[in-house]
Amino acid sequence: RWRRILTLLMFVVLVVVLAAVVGGFFGWRYYQSTPAYTLTLMIDAAQRNDLAEFEKRIDDEEIAKNMLPSVSQKAAGRYGFALNSSIQQRIDTVLPTLLPSLKQTVHDEVVKEIKEFASKSEPRPFIFLVVTVPSLMKVTTQGDTAKATAALSDRTIELSMTRDAERWKVIEFKDDVVDQRVADSVMKELPAIGTIDPNSPLLKKSARSKRRR
Repeated sequence: RWRRILTLLMFVVLVVVLAAVVGGFFGWRYYQSTPAYTLTLMIDAAQRNDLAEFEKRIDDEEIAKNMLPSVSQKAAGRYGFALNSSIQQRIDTVLPTLLPSLKQTVHDEVVKEIKEFASKSEPRPFIFLVVTVPSLMKVTTQGDTAKATAALSDRTIELSMTRDAERWKVIEFKDDVVDQRVADSVMKELPAIGTIDPNSPLLKKSARSKRRR
């Protein structure tokens, strides 16, 4: 009788262990298909300076395209009152032609920012990153798109991602500091700051105010 009971208990334990192994395997496979796992791979690659692995997870061209509106806005803001319609048209015309060179600039800046984020602590084993990355970055998923936000010491960065086979790729990178650096790199291709449009409504308004005084 006791032999039968022990055999039954061993069978139950074996079934539980087997179920746990199978459940763990499928759970791990599911996690590998999530944006959080791709972000973990990126941070791990940044820690190890493995650019080849890192570059698999980003789409430089899409990131550069999605950054153009913000860079255009910041470039226009550099002119202040000197901005006029011809300069704005020049900005709108020049920026798309700079896309090939911008891709490399954006790539370097994104790599730099992810490395900075990864360097906030000592290099960690991959399994440690698997556990902690979901708590360091807030990830929301909707269908085949996802957004991830991470807090740095003085600002927040935001990444937009899209599904790429079994993994995900970053297609947009929002960070005011990076936008400013990219804007700096394109200003040399734009008209020199200092030319104010004499027909500017701002100047006419200012002149009218002085006459009233």
